[in-house]
Amino acid sequence: MESALEHQPVLLTEVVAALQPRSGGRYFDGTCGGGSHSAALLEASGPDGWLYACDRDEEALAAASRRLAPYVGRFALRQDNFSEVLDWIPAGSCQGALMDLGVNSHQLTSERRGFSFQFDTARLDMRMDQRQGPTAADILNRWETGALERLLWDNDESHARRIVRGVVEARSARPFETVGQLVEVVSRAVPGRPGRTHPATKVFQALRMVVNEELESLRRGLEASMAILAPGGILAVISFHSGEDRLVKEFMRREARDYDVPPGEPDLPHLRRMREPRARLIHRKGIEPSAEEIATNPRARSARLRVLEKL
Repeated sequence: MESALEHQPVLLTEVVAALQPRSGGRYFDGTCGGGSHSAALLEASGPDGWLYACDRDEEALAAASRRLAPYVGRFALRQDNFSEVLDWIPAGSCQGALMDLGVNSHQLTSERRGFSFQFDTARLDMRMDQRQGPTAADILNRWETGALERLLWDNDESHARRIVRGVVEARSARPFETVGQLVEVVSRAVPGRPGRTHPATKVFQALRMVVNEELESLRRGLEASMAILAPGGILAVISFHSGEDRLVKEFMRREARDYDVPPGEPDLPHLRRMREPRARLIHRKGIEPSAEEIATNPRARSARLRVLEKL
C-alpha cells in the first residue's frame, strides 16, 4: 500500500526522455516531492549518476529519503527553495535540471495543511515550508479589499468581487481560521450549481501561490537552474497553471532568441541589442500528458512540460 506521502508522478516518461540521464551525469530535481521523478533519474543514470534534490516541504523530504534509499550514496537532499540552488550547487556543474511546479499529492490529501477544500476543519495554512509565514488565513484576515480582488483576478477568478465582498463581511464577524469557513463564503458568492470543478478551486490556488511566493520563486529558480547547467545541459519544467506556464514559456523564448531588450522597454526592432542565443528550444510547444495518463491520474490533465537546452 502506498504511503500518503507518495504520489503518482506526472509526465515521468517524457521527463526522462527530455533529460536523457546517463552514468556519471549530475542532475537537479528542484521539487523532489515524494521522490518519484528523482528515483527515475537515478535509475536511468546508474550506476554512478548523481542527483541533487530539494523541496520546501519537510514531510515531502522525509518521504523522498525513504523512496531513494536504494540509491544511497548517489544523492543529496536539502530542505530549500529551488530559487536558492546556487547556494549549494556549483554553477555549470549539472547535465540536467527538473522543476515540477505541481502541488504534492500528500499536501492535497493532508487534513492538517489546508491546501484542499476537502477537509472543513483543517487550518487555513497552505505553507509549503512551515517554518515561514504568513498563512492563507493571515492573508484573508489582513489584506485590504483591493489587494484581495487583484489576487483573485490575476488567477482568472471571474467572481472575484463577489467572493472578496463575502470574505470582508465574514471576517468582520469572525476571523478566518479553517478551510470550511472559506469554502462556505465562496459557495455563497459563486452563482449557480458547482460543475465538475469545485467553485473554490481558483481561490485556493491563488492563496497557495501567494502564500508561497510561487511566481517570484519561479522567476529566480529558472535563472538559477540555468546557471547550474553545463553547456548542453537540459532544463525541464512542468507547470500546471496558466500564469506559471506563461512565465516559463517567456523565459525559455527569451533565452533562445538572439537579442535583448532594455528592462521595461517594449520588444521593438530598434531597441533590440543583438547577442548570441543562450539556449535552444527543444520543443516549440509544451508537451501534454497522454489520454492514458490523464485517465489514470486526473491531476495530470493541466500539466505542460517545456524543455530547453543550454548552449
